[in-house]
Amino acid sequence: MNNDELLKEVTIKAEKWLGPQYDEETRVEVKAMLDAEDKTDLIESFYKDLEFGTGGLRGIMGAGSNRMNIYTVGAATQGLANYLKDCFKELPQISVAIGHDVRNNSEKFAKIAADIFSANGIKVYLIDGPCPTPEVSYAIRKLGCQSGVMITASHNPKEYNGYKAYWSDGAQMIAPHDVKTIEYVNAITSVDQIKFDGNADLIEVVGEKLDKDYLADIHTLSLDPEADKRNKDMKIVYTPIHGTGLRLMYDSLKLWGFENVIHVDEQDVQSGNFPTVVSPNPENSEAMAMGVAKAKETGASLVIASDPDADRVGLVVRDKKGEYQLVNGNQICMLLLYYIITKNVEAGLLKGNEYCVKTIVTTETIKRIADANNVKCYDCFTGFKWIANVMRELEGSMRYIGGGEESYGFLAETFVRDKDSISANSLICECAAWAADQGLNLYEVLVDIYMKYGFSRERGVSVVRPGKSGAEEIVAMMKNFRENPPKTLGGSPLTCIKDYADLNCTDLKTGNVEKMDFPTTSNVLQFFTENGDKVSIRPSGTEPKIKFYVEVREDLQNKEDYEATVAKAEEHIDQILADLGVK
Repeated sequence: MNNDELLKEVTIKAEKWLGPQYDEETRVEVKAMLDAEDKTDLIESFYKDLEFGTGGLRGIMGAGSNRMNIYTVGAATQGLANYLKDCFKELPQISVAIGHDVRNNSEKFAKIAADIFSANGIKVYLIDGPCPTPEVSYAIRKLGCQSGVMITASHNPKEYNGYKAYWSDGAQMIAPHDVKTIEYVNAITSVDQIKFDGNADLIEVVGEKLDKDYLADIHTLSLDPEADKRNKDMKIVYTPIHGTGLRLMYDSLKLWGFENVIHVDEQDVQSGNFPTVVSPNPENSEAMAMGVAKAKETGASLVIASDPDADRVGLVVRDKKGEYQLVNGNQICMLLLYYIITKNVEAGLLKGNEYCVKTIVTTETIKRIADANNVKCYDCFTGFKWIANVMRELEGSMRYIGGGEESYGFLAETFVRDKDSISANSLICECAAWAADQGLNLYEVLVDIYMKYGFSRERGVSVVRPGKSGAEEIVAMMKNFRENPPKTLGGSPLTCIKDYADLNCTDLKTGNVEKMDFPTTSNVLQFFTENGDKVSIRPSGTEPKIKFYVEVREDLQNKEDYEATVAKAEEHIDQILADLGVK
């Protein structure tokens, strides 16, 4: 399709949004795009429909079929409501839980979703104000709901919002429910099909009791309450980065016994504009800068954070020189599983039926820790819905002790089925207290883990390619990597290629091809080298980017060599990325 044809198509589509079934604010915005000399916004807003994918919706807010607005949210909700009514028609009352984060329009979208569900005869438990994403997962299980919705775009920039849909187990949907929900959502082709007029009798606002129950259950995860008491004055800086962690994180740390939690006052302000950061992502040092400054000012031993919907964590620790170092997501996951396993060993609680879960792009050091302690380690696809799927399959037969992914997410409990910064940060602080009892800080614990189980270093790089042309470029990049894989990476020959698109694992030395055991396929490609390095390439399912995950192995002989080994590993990663053509 050439540009003239595309413009004609989007113009016809946009003009329908000038009809009386759309509100005045929307009509004004669409009219401005139609009248503008530059048609870029018009094309980007209408060249396709915002897709309800396997994780729900995520997109830039604004008018148009390819934007997050009350009509795309409405269609998603109506489709999900129709599917729920077909799946649970035998129940006298179907129910859902709804929560939202602090983003602009999040509260509006949550209330619209509540109205639509209730207009369809579905009971709604609407959480009263901005709440962490994991609390919605918890509410679904606690209140016996059949589904749930969280309005959030996680740690995306302020222009974005999103719609995460959950099933009755509190996890994001997988097959068949994700595919069937998409079919039902796609069947909503007109605004007239959406029931916007809510039934107030079916909407129940919940909050205080749910909060207390959730925090009480999280506190049962404590493995060393005596260490918490002994180190109750440990200085901990926490920042919610303007997000929903403000609701529960401080209360959780208080319940665990930590009495010296230091606020970053400017970032306690809940705002969808995220005024003190460029991006509200605890993975980025810039987002953690104010917390680090507060730690330097107060002499705090660690800085913890959560992203806007409080499912991801951030962590900064002091090294042996007293300097503050950002801990990456792989290390956070590794540290927490090491702590949980170690405390279980000390208490004699490992019976041989315990397991942990990590995603395929997460550090292999976790598997080495698990194997050494007779804990089964399962690999799954990226995303906590797949960790939850393993939990679902093993429920009642094995004991889950934790799971996580490199993207700063960890789950220690079974009463939630999504990553949870409230429990993870509480455990991080307890781990720091346990380490302090041994005269160590968390930085030194990390070095000890590497000494015991082998050193690895990881880095994730996201290449952003927005818009229609960007999406096409990402497709072309994946095609090229599959058809023309590198012979070497970082000077080491490739020994194995795993392609999760067809579940083929190819041994490059023998030429043997084996099928991998996964529940479905995924657009992920992995290269493994003779040196023990791993490279994973994955287009994002929710954002306009392609992600590269690099993990390298180096020999660490002495603790004193740790910093030098890190520097060597970083150079190794630079070389691999250069070999891949990634800048």
